[in-house]
Amino acid sequence: MRHGITTLTCLSLLLAACGGTPPAGPAAGDAAAPAATTPASVAAAVAEVLTAGSVEFPVIPPIMVPGIVGSGPAQKRLEASMQALIDPIAGITVRPANCTTDGALVNESGFTNIDAQGNLQRISEQGVFEIGADGSGHVVSDGEVVEVAADGSGSIVNDAGVFEVRADGSGTYVGEFGNIELDGKGGGTWIGEFGSIENRGDGSGRWVGEEGSIEINADGSGTWIGGPHGIVENRGDGTGTVGAVEKEVAMAPLPPLPPAGRFPLLDTFKPSGAPCGFVITLNDKVLFDFDKADIRADAGQVLDTLATALGTVQAGTLEVRGHTDAKGSDAYNQDLSERRARAVVAALQQRGAAMEATAQGYGESQPVAPNEVDGKDNPGGRQLNRRVEIFVRT
Repeated sequence: MRHGITTLTCLSLLLAACGGTPPAGPAAGDAAAPAATTPASVAAAVAEVLTAGSVEFPVIPPIMVPGIVGSGPAQKRLEASMQALIDPIAGITVRPANCTTDGALVNESGFTNIDAQGNLQRISEQGVFEIGADGSGHVVSDGEVVEVAADGSGSIVNDAGVFEVRADGSGTYVGEFGNIELDGKGGGTWIGEFGSIENRGDGSGRWVGEEGSIEINADGSGTWIGGPHGIVENRGDGTGTVGAVEKEVAMAPLPPLPPAGRFPLLDTFKPSGAPCGFVITLNDKVLFDFDKADIRADAGQVLDTLATALGTVQAGTLEVRGHTDAKGSDAYNQDLSERRARAVVAALQQRGAAMEATAQGYGESQPVAPNEVDGKDNPGGRQLNRRVEIFVRT
């Protein structure tokens, strides 16, 4: 094009590019049509040239992974299912004991059916639990199926959907939020409420959804079909075209698509230490009046039964442990717990049992239930905390 081209010629070319009919040129000797060169007509023609800002590509949504709860609920159900193994007398329960690596008793409900290697098997109303000492496990409980390997890979099937997670962060999800697949390297797909999203992990991707069809390439080029401009092509070199009848526009290269994330590894199961014996728990009302350390006169039958049972156990050591709630001072509760523990040891030894037993008081330091809830007194929890435990190490 020659630099001397007239405004009228520029306007004619613009209109022709838009599919319009250029105005007829003036006849020889006629004056140029004044309407073709008015400022308003020139401005209207220039408006047909779209700017880069007018054709910004929609942002491809990131692939969002629904929250994975992991083995937590199954772990809780397992612990809740650890009911008393025997309940010979109201107010007395017996549970397996677990110990830390240094031999200390773990202050929580233990697991049943734990073998010498620390593997657990349990069948109860709460479900079927098979837990390995390495934290792996298979659980069928409360409508949920959990399979977890020691490396955090595994699967979960529950009301939220089906999760498959691999140790490298790749995996799949099928559920109420759609279908998601991640390769663990930044790539993935999501078919759901936003449409179909593909992230190739190299900065490129594709989205077919409410904004139309958007394709982004790793070199900054891309296409957008179905938006308000019809067809938009970005060449990635600072130029592009708009419309079915292509209009050349300046267009910045498209930014790369951020890589997709990875599936979080599943929580493994956490057995509470190694099996080391069992714990007999006596509610304080069975043996003592409130705030007293003298054994009640009517507790004789309980102690007789307990002494007979202990006589049949091949125990390594036996420790009687006193506990209180949080009412009163720490010093007072510590003293009360020690006196109660010594009273139980003396009563059992009078019956020919627990001759090598030791007594230990823990005061209020090891509660099994909250003494307060939301800042208010919790009588039921305090009742559970007032107890005497007999730890029989086997």
